[in-house]
Amino acid sequence: MANKPTGCLALADGTVFYGQGFGAAGEVVAELVFNTAMTGYQEIMTDPSYASQIVTFTFPHIGNTGITPEDDEAPDPVASGIVVRWDPTDPSNWRAAGDLPGWMARRGRIGIGGVDTRRLTRAIRQQGAPHVVLAHDPDGNFDIAAMVAKARDWTGLIGLDLAREVTCRQSYRWDQGAWEWGKGFGTSPESKPFKVVALDYGAKRNILRSLVAFGADVTVLPATATADEVLAHDPEGVFLSNGPGDPAATGAYAVPMIQGLLDRDLPIFGICLGHQMLALALGARTVKMGHGHHGANHPVRDVQTGKVEITSMNHGFAVDSQTLPAGVVETHVSLFDGSNCGIRVQDKPVFSVQYHPEAAPGPQDSLYLFRQFADSMRDRRTGT
Repeated sequence: MANKPTGCLALADGTVFYGQGFGAAGEVVAELVFNTAMTGYQEIMTDPSYASQIVTFTFPHIGNTGITPEDDEAPDPVASGIVVRWDPTDPSNWRAAGDLPGWMARRGRIGIGGVDTRRLTRAIRQQGAPHVVLAHDPDGNFDIAAMVAKARDWTGLIGLDLAREVTCRQSYRWDQGAWEWGKGFGTSPESKPFKVVALDYGAKRNILRSLVAFGADVTVLPATATADEVLAHDPEGVFLSNGPGDPAATGAYAVPMIQGLLDRDLPIFGICLGHQMLALALGARTVKMGHGHHGANHPVRDVQTGKVEITSMNHGFAVDSQTLPAGVVETHVSLFDGSNCGIRVQDKPVFSVQYHPEAAPGPQDSLYLFRQFADSMRDRRTGT
């Protein structure tokens, strides 16, 4: 490398990668995962599900379309940092309102470029998601032994409740709908929208927009809300959002809340961590995956119809389908590894999926899930 390295990535096994740092200077410890998406790096960085994770992008050109405020899934980036093959270039896109390195510097996030991401991805696939320390020092001074020791000492995501850290601090109403070309973001329907309470375990904005687009008037509550606090809003449906961390840890307070709603004949829809929360509330268990599923090209099969959906995923834990109790049906499975990707409660309007239908990688393969949720609320309203 012609220039002195200003970025360093140290793995807990002692492996070290050098490159050129960008974004904020400093050091962070986290779990390292890889994402196979070719677009959407800004949405990935601002997805709260990536809390305490550093993302390695397998696509080499990251940053080339710049930064656009409309693409944020949260007010600030949540992923701890990113690792890329090529140093980000100046943006070339009519929507760009800034560049990736400057945006990361202002938001306190670290990046490193010039890394052999193919080698790094192979290591993650073969050995599982490692604990790492990522550092950016403009002077290129790194204490490698201390970085490796810090990576080894980090306890990791198992047992870690991160939803409490990324959730909203107080309830609020969301009325922004889906984005349309030439129109921007839509608004809630004016005629009799469905009253939906969304539990925020780290909710992406585009999920809330999708709920609105299918007829919901959304009130967002913090992750720690109780069943009584949910029911006080007299909802016609309850949504359980995505989020980060160990579902078993978040379940300590989320599971009793969900169990308090299951007998109320309320439509319930969960995505990602919300899917795992629902499964735990029904009596199933979750397990830590080796390297998880992170990308926009994951094929999922609908068990009942045989239809294959191309989905977007971001999760390091999964529901153990072998522990699903009687009365709970597996609806979707991953065609990559056979892991559970969806469940439904028999004879109840209660269902969830492990993937992200709002992210539209298909691009609309999975939007029917929001329609299904809206239909279940409509049926309840009309008594059909």
